[in-house]
Amino acid sequence: MKYIILIYSMVVGLVISSSAQVNPYYHENAVFREEIKSVQLYREGFELSSPVLELGSGDRLILTFDELSDEVRNYYYSVLHCDPEWNESNLMQTDYIDGFAENLIEDYARSFNTTFSYVNYLLAIPNEQMDIKMSGNYILLVYEDRDMEKLVLSKRFYVTEKAATIEGTVRRATLDAFKGSNHEVDFTVFHPGVKIENPLSEVKVVVMQNGRWDNAIRNLRPLFIQDGRLTYDYSQENVFPAGNEFRYFDIRNKRINGEGVLETSFHRPYYHVTLMPDEIRSNKRFFPYREMNGRYVVESQEPVQDYHTECDYQFVHFSLPLEAPLMGGTINVFGELSNWNANKSNEMTWNFETGRYELTLLLKQGYYNYMYVYVPEGATSADHVNLEGSFWETENDYQIMVYYRPMSSRYYRLIGYRHLNSKLN
Repeated sequence: MKYIILIYSMVVGLVISSSAQVNPYYHENAVFREEIKSVQLYREGFELSSPVLELGSGDRLILTFDELSDEVRNYYYSVLHCDPEWNESNLMQTDYIDGFAENLIEDYARSFNTTFSYVNYLLAIPNEQMDIKMSGNYILLVYEDRDMEKLVLSKRFYVTEKAATIEGTVRRATLDAFKGSNHEVDFTVFHPGVKIENPLSEVKVVVMQNGRWDNAIRNLRPLFIQDGRLTYDYSQENVFPAGNEFRYFDIRNKRINGEGVLETSFHRPYYHVTLMPDEIRSNKRFFPYREMNGRYVVESQEPVQDYHTECDYQFVHFSLPLEAPLMGGTINVFGELSNWNANKSNEMTWNFETGRYELTLLLKQGYYNYMYVYVPEGATSADHVNLEGSFWETENDYQIMVYYRPMSSRYYRLIGYRHLNSKLN
């Protein structure tokens, strides 16, 4: 088999979102250089966690990424406070940062005993140089030589307070009893210590499914307003297509084929992994199994000491057979492995000879979740139902953010956060 090495340029921002063009101060998860790989941001000690910090808790977030190069570069980082829609807040950095606003990433190491040479960079936030004083949305920017024109990556994270508590549940949608394909997220916000004069204008909530922003619900208003309590108990406005369990593959061992792998081969000088041909699941019966809701972990089953520097990179080949190509949009491989973006870097190509959509991604050893999404031209969100199906029994994570900005304030506080699971209510 002939392998064509496909290295795509990372596109700034989501193809399925036009916000970045509308507002130049809008920030999103993005990688701006094709040699930057495996960007992850998570709470220290739990790689599968959302990048959420509680203000003053002493917890830290860990940013890790690789650059396919032998050369160590001077990468600096800074953080910016944003509003609930990820537009930069009208604040000075000294308002929300205690310490230095710009710092050098000093923790790095070169790869060891790998076919691909790379440098791994590691950063913990907060640290001795930088602490955060305010709650809210934040964007972490990494750039070269103290020059923001040389932007390398941007990554979103959240800093929350304990000013409000959220109680909620995820269940089969009320108005979906026949088909059974949707999840309904009902919740109540309790804020006894926060006096909210006008909840309709001062409070914003965001509900996300598995950490995705493109299909997040962002315009909910409380259905009932009581003293110290806001209730969001709708039957339509708070509904998500439940989707299907994420697909998965295991490339932790180059010597044997892991789950979902058809063939592992070495074509000098690199390893190639061919995944099992996938199939459309929208016309299949639901089959439950445990997975990681779209995330991935960098790991190896080989005798290595440090996953960050000793896990190798491999060309991973995806294929999705179809009777004919879909018109009017693209098919993308989607999940945390694509930064939850749908753009040219993870867009599949139709192969007329094989009758398949195909894509090759360069991925680090590990265990991966993914799905196939259809992105219609001009769409604002990726459709994961058309190719994967949707079943209310699917296990999903949901994140609820509650923001508060009184008339006298210049910024939105993140006064409450709650993680819900459709199986572990």
